[in-house]
Amino acid sequence: MRTTSIREAYNSVRKYSEHICEPLETEDYVPQPVPFVSPPKWHLAHSTWFFETFILKSAIENHQVFDPDFNYLFNSYYNNVGERTLRTDRGNVTRPTTKAVYAYRQHVDACMNDLLENELDDATLTLIELGLHHEQQHQELLVTDIKYILGHNPLFPVYKAGHNLVDATNRETGWLQIQEGVYDIGFAGDGFCFDNELGRHKVYLHNFEISKSLVTNEEYIGFMNSAGYEDFNLWLDEGWSWVNANAVQSPMYWHKINGEWHYYTLAGLQKVNPKAILSHVNFFEASAFAQWKGMRLPTETEWEIASVNLDWGQRWEWTNSAYLPYPGFSKAEGAVGEYNGKFMINQMVLRGASVATSPEHSRRTYRNFFHTHERWQYTGIRLVK
Repeated sequence: MRTTSIREAYNSVRKYSEHICEPLETEDYVPQPVPFVSPPKWHLAHSTWFFETFILKSAIENHQVFDPDFNYLFNSYYNNVGERTLRTDRGNVTRPTTKAVYAYRQHVDACMNDLLENELDDATLTLIELGLHHEQQHQELLVTDIKYILGHNPLFPVYKAGHNLVDATNRETGWLQIQEGVYDIGFAGDGFCFDNELGRHKVYLHNFEISKSLVTNEEYIGFMNSAGYEDFNLWLDEGWSWVNANAVQSPMYWHKINGEWHYYTLAGLQKVNPKAILSHVNFFEASAFAQWKGMRLPTETEWEIASVNLDWGQRWEWTNSAYLPYPGFSKAEGAVGEYNGKFMINQMVLRGASVATSPEHSRRTYRNFFHTHERWQYTGIRLVK
C-alpha cells in the first residue's frame, strides 16, 4: 500500500515541476543573473539527479546511468557524492540542452516507475519520500528563481497572465494573546518531517501578543516615507552596512515610476496594491520595520505555539531565531546527513509557508532558513508586542 501511494505521489510531484516551467521559453531555462539564483534547467536536472544518485544506483543492480557527466554538473552540495561544478557556473552550462534535461527526467521517471512496481523496503521508501519533499523545495525555488530572472529583465516580461502571487490581503486583524507557560515544540506524530524538526522539547514563554495579520504594503510605505531607510537608529549594524553598500530604498522588485510605486509580479509590472501583504523583504528590513513600530519579530517558538490560531501560509515569516539544532539533533550518516545540519550557522529561521510553496508541503513545525540579507523568496513580517 505504501509503495502504491508513493508511486502516485512521485508522478504527481514530478509533473508539477514541469508544469511550473510550461510558460517558459527555451532561453529562460539558462540564465543565472546572480549566484543565489539557479537556472530552471539546473533545478529540473538536480531534482532528477537526486533520485538517480540516491535511489536508482542503490536499488537497481547495473542501473544504466543516463550520462556520467551529470553527477558533476547537477550535484548541489553533497561532498560525499563527489566533485561538482561551482554554484556560480550553473548558468554557463548551455550544454546539455534543455531538451536533453527533459530526456533525463523521462529516463529516470521510467526507471523509478519500474522500481515502484515492486514491494520496497521501508528504508528505500523513506528515501524516495525525502526525494519528493526535496523536489518540492526546488519547485518553490523554481518559482522564485524564475521571478528573479524575468524581474531583472529590463522589459519585465510576463511569466503568466493573471499570475500575480503578491495581491492577497489579510483575512484577519487584531492581536492574539499567548499566556506565559511551558510549551512543547517540534514535530510529533506520523507523517513526513525533515530532521531539523525532530527533537520535540519543552520551552518556556513569557506573555506576548502576536499580530493576526501580516504587514501590508501600505504600512511599509509608511516606514519608507518616514525615512526608514535613512535612519541608522532603526537598523542592526550589519543591516545598516547592507543598506548603504547596496543603496536600498525599497523592497525587492519595487520601482518608482512617475511618482508611483510599481512592483514586478509574475504577471508583469503592476502598481503596488497598498492593501496587499508585503513581500520580498529580508531579515534586516523586517527587524528595522519592527523597531520603527516599537515592536519586535516573534521567536520561532512563539510563532509555532501561536500558529494554531493564526492564518498563515501567504509569506515565509521572518523570526528572530537563529537556525540552530534542537536538543538531541544528530546528522544521519553519509550524504543524506548533509541535507540540513551543516547549514546551522549564520542563518535565521522563517516559519509558515508562502504562495510559492508546493501543495502539501507545509507544516507548523517546518523550519525554513535563509541568510539575513536574502529577500528573493516570498518573505513577509508578522509583529509581536
